[in-house]
Amino acid sequence: MRPLRYSINVTLDGCCDHRVMVADEDIHRHAAENIDQADALLFGRVTYEMMEAAWRTPVPPGARPDWMESWMEPFARTIDAAKKYVVSSTLTQVDWNAELVRGDLEKAVQQLKRQPGKGLFTGGVTLPLALAELGLIDEYEFVVHPRLAGHGPTLFAGLSKHVDLKLVSRLEFGSGAVAMRYEPSR
Repeated sequence: MRPLRYSINVTLDGCCDHRVMVADEDIHRHAAENIDQADALLFGRVTYEMMEAAWRTPVPPGARPDWMESWMEPFARTIDAAKKYVVSSTLTQVDWNAELVRGDLEKAVQQLKRQPGKGLFTGGVTLPLALAELGLIDEYEFVVHPRLAGHGPTLFAGLSKHVDLKLVSRLEFGSGAVAMRYEPSR
């Protein structure tokens, strides 16, 4: 069974708003490596739409948005090429190398996990809460940025039960951010 890995950027005070994170080359390289270690991405509608708006290859090919630094291009190419599954009850269609996941979330994700391969990768806030509730996440990674945001959104708000985790690795970046990987204690 292929594992479902979750990764999120978060500030020291628990904010996971992507607009307050330190966007540097090391963090983008690490994120591209994470995506590259999976067969597909699993997104909720909001994360899918946000990622597509930012990272879909522009037309004409080779054009780069004004905000995108050259060191962001490897991440952009990696996420653009990745297979994507989108959990949504409101979208009627998706593209960007994606397909919709509908119906019973637990059954659908278990079916995806049963397929052969390296694994699945997810991010975001709402879908991972539902996946954690169902016990479907096999690895959690929190990339903690040395910043206080003073606002939300925060992670796993409303989780109905504790999820005990054990630290399996940590990686420090030059910016002072630390990526900590955990597995559920079962």
